[in-house]
Amino acid sequence: MRPLRYAINVTLDGCVHHEAGLPPDEESMRFWTAELQRADALLFGRTTYEMMESAWRRPASGAWPDWMDAWQLPFAEAIDTARKHVVSSSLASAEWNAELLRGDLKEAVLRLKSEPGSGLFVGGVTLPLALADLGLIDEYVFVVQPILAGHGPTLLAGLREQIRLELVERTDFRSGVTALRYRPVPADG
Repeated sequence: MRPLRYAINVTLDGCVHHEAGLPPDEESMRFWTAELQRADALLFGRTTYEMMESAWRRPASGAWPDWMDAWQLPFAEAIDTARKHVVSSSLASAEWNAELLRGDLKEAVLRLKSEPGSGLFVGGVTLPLALADLGLIDEYVFVVQPILAGHGPTLLAGLREQIRLELVERTDFRSGVTALRYRPVPADG
């Protein structure tokens, strides 16, 4: 089965609001680009899908916006061209190289995981909580920001059961950010 990897920026006090951390720099954008490229497809809930689409979908003109620096282009290209699956009961359709996932979440994600490929990437807040509760996440990547936000949504708030993780990789950035890659410890481990 191809693995489902959850990756998100998180402050030291657990805030996962997308504007709570440090502004992206070249090093962090290279990291996020590589994370996206490890996946055959992206899995988003409606909110994350719409937020990412508004920021990273290539305009109809074909030219990236002037605000985008050259070092952001690889990330923009990676997310724009990636296959996407959107979990939503309120969207009537999904564009931007996307399909809607309907019905039983566990069944739909297990079907995606059973397809051939190198992996799936999930981001966001609400959908990853549901996937974690279902035991479907194979790897967690927390990009820890050296900031105390003091407010905002927190990492996996409301998780029904504790998930024991083992650290498998650590990457320190010049900015003080640390990316921590974990895998769940098997129940018998």
